[in-house]
Amino acid sequence: MNAVHIRSAERALSVGTWLIVAGAMLYSILTVTPLAAAHTPDKWDWTAPILPLVVDAAVVIVVRLDAVLARLGGNGGRWPIALRWMTGCMTLALNVADSALKNDLVGVAVHAVAPLLLIVTAETGLAYRRAITAAVMELEAKQHAEREAHERTAIERREESARRAREEREHAAALVREQREHEARMVREQAEREAALRREEREREQAREDAERAEREQREREREQSRRERERREREAAERAEREQRERAERERRERQEREERAARERAALLSAGPATDKLPEDDARAIVAAARAEGMSVRTAAELCGWSVGWVSTRYAELRGPVNGTSVDLAGTGR
Repeated sequence: MNAVHIRSAERALSVGTWLIVAGAMLYSILTVTPLAAAHTPDKWDWTAPILPLVVDAAVVIVVRLDAVLARLGGNGGRWPIALRWMTGCMTLALNVADSALKNDLVGVAVHAVAPLLLIVTAETGLAYRRAITAAVMELEAKQHAEREAHERTAIERREESARRAREEREHAAALVREQREHEARMVREQAEREAALRREEREREQAREDAERAEREQREREREQSRRERERREREAAERAEREQRERAERERRERQEREERAARERAALLSAGPATDKLPEDDARAIVAAARAEGMSVRTAAELCGWSVGWVSTRYAELRGPVNGTSVDLAGTGR
């Protein structure tokens, strides 16, 4: 159980208790007022509701203060118990008095329900609140223990950090010692190098010859690399030229295809008009004949489309079989 569950239970208990108290108060006022009015002089009948209100007010005080004391874990002693039972017995007596005076046992039982429920609810609510208070105190003790555990963990972490800092300082001191030893070793090595200079002087001539030989080999490698680089550039230039040639050929093919498609659309437009009813102008007739021949139509069909004679069309067909093909002549010279 956590704090949310405890608050939810306490809220449910409080709401339920006050609902029962409010219902019992209302029922008591409605039940006791006629009894008080019957035993009060007529001119004081208006005071009849005061008695149940006073008794029920005492009930409210008891329930409210018991709730506060239970939440605080306190104990009011014997007097709160006496007041609680006295108000409960008074409420019970006033509610059942009218039925008891009339010897109505069923009425006594019916009117005793609300007061008895109020008495038992007050006692039960007090026990519940004490139990809830104990649970809250236990939860707070647990939270306090957890906080102490967290604080101990934080202290341990700080101690661990201090230990690591101490280790780092010790490591830094060790590095300083190592640095000093390194400097001493460097001094010794310097002395050894000075002793080795004489040996290096004898070896220098050999090293020079080796360097010259290495330089010659380096020049040979550079020449070889230059030759390979030149061959690579020439190969890339050839590939680029070939690629440009392919692109130019592809572009020319697309342009030729577009010209052919455009010529085909123009021929289709010329031939879609159908047979001519009159003899068309010669330029138009030549264009139709060129388009008909390009589409493989017969001489008679071409003659019907342009309105000219079969002989004239045959002559044009013969001309188109010459050095100029049907595709290129179709509309270039006709203005269409």
